[in-house]
Amino acid sequence: MHTLEEQIDLDVPMQVAWEQLHRVHQYPDFVDGVKHAHAHGNHRAHLETEVRGQERVFETEITDRGGDQVMNWRTMDGAHLNGTVVLRQLDAGSTQMQVRLEYEPDAVHQTYGGPRGFAQSGAIERTVRGDLEHFKQLVESDRPVPGGP
Repeated sequence: MHTLEEQIDLDVPMQVAWEQLHRVHQYPDFVDGVKHAHAHGNHRAHLETEVRGQERVFETEITDRGGDQVMNWRTMDGAHLNGTVVLRQLDAGSTQMQVRLEYEPDAVHQTYGGPRGFAQSGAIERTVRGDLEHFKQLVESDRPVPGGP
């Protein structure tokens, strides 16, 4: 199992970022490859993806410890991906978001194809960094403008 950790600082209060993480239907706005997503059932999300021209459907389980601002997720089939998102308040208006992704390289290769070894790790790292930047843009664009309506 390989592990990747990345983090980003967000210019929004922690609660704003936490609420955005739970808007599953907006995952296509910031998660590369997700074409459609919706929450259903008890802590489940249905994700329709397209990576390298291959369409895949995944069921994920999402659990959180709201008081701790920690969200855990895992795919129920396929790529065997597990992740944790931790939010830490930096001050009243900013938050640090840390993502930890655990994956089995052979399962990722079988599910999505593409490179192996160091090239695969690099591709996953670039994707996660891009997703974090997209999340930052999304969550910061939704914040109220000071002095605005």
